[in-house]
Amino acid sequence: MPKVIIEDRGKVAVVRLENSVINAISRDLVEGLLTALEEVKGRFKGMVLCGGEKFFCIGLALPELLTLDRRGMSEFWNRLDEALLTLYRMPMPTAAAIAGHATAGGTILGLACDYRFAAEGRTLVGLNEITIGVPVPFLADLMLRQVVGERIARDIAYTGDLMAADAAVGLGLIDEVHPKEDVEEAAVGKVLELSSPRGPAFSFIKEFRTEALGEYFISHREEKKERLLDCWFDPKVQRMLTEAAKKF
Repeated sequence: MPKVIIEDRGKVAVVRLENSVINAISRDLVEGLLTALEEVKGRFKGMVLCGGEKFFCIGLALPELLTLDRRGMSEFWNRLDEALLTLYRMPMPTAAAIAGHATAGGTILGLACDYRFAAEGRTLVGLNEITIGVPVPFLADLMLRQVVGERIARDIAYTGDLMAADAAVGLGLIDEVHPKEDVEEAAVGKVLELSSPRGPAFSFIKEFRTEALGEYFISHREEKKERLLDCWFDPKVQRMLTEAAKKF
């Protein structure tokens, strides 16, 4: 069964994560997302990324990824980086419709979109990687700083605290909150508003915003990946990750 599906909303594609209730980022989900993004580029004028009502995305699929050796994890990370960079550089307006919790990798997927709409109330977002012994990934760190600024990004990354979407609006991490049942339509509406008359001009302007960050990431990605893998395979961190995986 596909882990990512595309729903046709006319000019807008709704790309929906379908990897059980928690929508963990597995190898199959990454490959499904890469395939979906290429299809969307050829057929649509805008895109909304959606997950489930309980979890938009919980983050990495730890039980699966902990079975990989360093080479396997390196290959997975290359593909994940490719998916995130492709999403970040999509030549059209994009929005994340976060109706459920978006922790760690879930928030990173949101950061790769132009806009983030979330459900009001107890929907949790944030980058809690440090609490299980790994750093916020390099590309995610760059995107976070671009979205919320240096001071707020520092606190989000250093503490690993999760926060309600309502609080995240005040930090600029989330753009708007809506009742859970309205989040997806609000995101689709925003993307439609931006996609219709603007076309090539929008893509050109978006390139101004994404080009420098993307090129900087590409020039340093290998070095940063190796350092992240050093952390990942540290024996103490492996024990912390194994404990965290028991919650899946």
